[in-house]
Amino acid sequence: MADQAFVTLATNDSYARGAMVLGQSLRNHNTSRKLVALIGPQMSEPCQTVLRRIYDEVRMVDVLDSGDTAHLAMMKRPDLGVTFTKLHCWTLVQYTKCVFMDADTLVLSNIDELFDREELSAAPDPGWPDCFNSGVFVFRPSMETYGKLLQYCTEHGSFDGGDQGVLNGFFSDWATADISKHLPFIYNLSSIAIYTYLPAFKQYGGNAKVVHFLGKTKPWSYTFDPKSKQMAGSVHEATGHPTFLVDWWIVFSSAVVPMLQEQYGDRPFYSGCVEFRYSDTVTFESEQGSSSSSFAQELEPQVSSEERKQKWEQGQADYMGMDSFDNIKRKLDTFLK
Repeated sequence: MADQAFVTLATNDSYARGAMVLGQSLRNHNTSRKLVALIGPQMSEPCQTVLRRIYDEVRMVDVLDSGDTAHLAMMKRPDLGVTFTKLHCWTLVQYTKCVFMDADTLVLSNIDELFDREELSAAPDPGWPDCFNSGVFVFRPSMETYGKLLQYCTEHGSFDGGDQGVLNGFFSDWATADISKHLPFIYNLSSIAIYTYLPAFKQYGGNAKVVHFLGKTKPWSYTFDPKSKQMAGSVHEATGHPTFLVDWWIVFSSAVVPMLQEQYGDRPFYSGCVEFRYSDTVTFESEQGSSSSSFAQELEPQVSSEERKQKWEQGQADYMGMDSFDNIKRKLDTFLK
């Protein structure tokens, strides 16, 4: 299986933490394929070092930006421009077939069977199911395809200003041509979809193999206490199903934090504008037994009522934090009383 690989992309230190957890989760579930991380030049050396311990190959790539400010502004996500860098994955021609996974995904079980699929196989996007979500897809590296993708970008741009618009435009027959290229939703379960169609999540969520933390608020934006295995604040837990956000933090705390601590020592480091310190060591129980890890002390960003209103209007409610089901229900109960 040396000619097949899982591929991810991280252009900065924040997404590097996501890539670390993704790679470790693939390792934890005994993948037989290679792991490749594409990284941007802004990533710090300590993060690069940790990624090299987890991934078989770490490759520096140029950051491609769509420059499509009009469409990106329409989506309220100007940060998505650099996701054009994802197109570099088609240049990995030393591999015959790959599965691309966004750095904000988490693997819950072995998914090597995805390599039985053909290009371009992907799961439907929860926002517009006739489009596929580009967070997880099967592809065949090819310089010819890479060139055609860049040409398509030049001639047509992207209808959403990001890589998903480009890829859906280029692979435009995905919705109608071959049903075998439609991955089941359990291979790219949107964390947002859990709340928009809770009955389906209760019915099928237990079979999820990959969870995708869509939206601006990522798992590394929260605070987690590994001793109690609790998130700071109120986090909605679907009855009978694991809390995926806690799953992410358990992997981060147990496997990734010790490697980061080795690189940083007592020095603080930053994820976005938030400072992390790994100075207070605590012990917690994992499935593999007891282990010692450091507790990431992170302050949750404060959001004004106006910013919170704008996020709701843009469909970016903080479902895992202050806008969780429990908090909304508590507010309604208080109002009704």
